[in-house]
Amino acid sequence: MRVMVLVKATADSERGFVADALSQAMMAAMGRFNEDLERAGILLAGDGLKPTSAGVRVAFDGPARRETMGPFGPPGDQVAGYWLWQVKAMDEAVAWVRRCPNPMPGPSEIEIRPLYEAADLA
Repeated sequence: MRVMVLVKATADSERGFVADALSQAMMAAMGRFNEDLERAGILLAGDGLKPTSAGVRVAFDGPARRETMGPFGPPGDQVAGYWLWQVKAMDEAVAWVRRCPNPMPGPSEIEIRPLYEAADLA
């Protein structure tokens, strides 16, 4: 099964990346974790996202479109990064997330969501 693993944004991530000793240590730890995911054959894709201040939302209402420039809030409702994993079951994804280094300097949250597969839509 494929799952999308969403790193939820925080006030820190919404301020943008700051190259300091703490962020460099966090990036190194995350790099080692990503290497473990690759060696296990689980990692399909993944990356960090710039703050929502760099984003645009497009709202749809019938044929009408409306653009809204970021930032968007609150931070905990936003996404700061993601992985796409191939796992045997949700339990495996949860076990991997439990091994993940904290992606933020303070409290943070990661959400795991299964993707629809062709069999789900039949």
